[in-house]
Amino acid sequence: MANSFEAVNLVKRYEGFQLGPISLHLPEGCIMGLVGENGAGKTTLIKLLTGIVKKDGGQVRLLGRTVEADAPSVREDIGVVFDESSFPFSFRGRDVDTVLKRIYRQWDSALYRQYLDRLQLPMDKPVKDFSRGMKMKLQIAAALAHRPRLLLLDEPTGGLDPIVRDEILDVFLDFIADEGHSILLSSHITADLEKIADYIAFIHKGTLRLCEPKDELLEQFGVLKCTASQFQQLDPSLAYGVRKNQFSVEVLVRRDTAPRGAVVDPVRIDDMMLFLTKGAEQ
Repeated sequence: MANSFEAVNLVKRYEGFQLGPISLHLPEGCIMGLVGENGAGKTTLIKLLTGIVKKDGGQVRLLGRTVEADAPSVREDIGVVFDESSFPFSFRGRDVDTVLKRIYRQWDSALYRQYLDRLQLPMDKPVKDFSRGMKMKLQIAAALAHRPRLLLLDEPTGGLDPIVRDEILDVFLDFIADEGHSILLSSHITADLEKIADYIAFIHKGTLRLCEPKDELLEQFGVLKCTASQFQQLDPSLAYGVRKNQFSVEVLVRRDTAPRGAVVDPVRIDDMMLFLTKGAEQ
């Protein structure tokens, strides 16, 4: 199976922060959820993949091509959405169509209008009068209307109500029904990722802590509850994160490494994030 994107030893340095080296890839036909705390490097990674910011090391390939050598053709085949609207406040839905059909060779005005209808967006209302949800839906409609193969999405459902989020997730699932399409989706709303993601990649302080198939992740990991004395007998290398309180200790472990007879509770993605961030620092 081909990969929609590949990052190998990718590095970006800022004053006081470094992302990477990160090696990551996404098979075609899949959705990857990108999670991590604020400032972990998720937006930086997406900007590196698109070429918006220049990398300081490593390699990136999108759909088998490099952004540096094949920028025009690559940009035709990717759709990008960030968490803030990129359209001028004076723009209306029809203005987006007028401008972007001059930029993208594959722009499909009829498809764009279909998305506006599906997402209940007006053609003649200015963006300044849109709610946050409407602005996000407009960006998504525009990203899809030039028929990309890969979507790179930075917090597209953040701050939206559950009804709007479900609308948008349905659009993503329809997009991914084509096995040649893929999505990298950064989100703090882990419930959304549990619904639609095939893979989960977790970034903490610029470092990729794990990337695994979502179903395997939720099946293979669990929370071991034990006493402080039992925890002292546990091999430290088996603990991915620890949370201690006055009466007990909770340890994030792989189920197959837990001591015989131990009770290991199911874990959710947001629980794993807490263990892998705060729990790793205890």
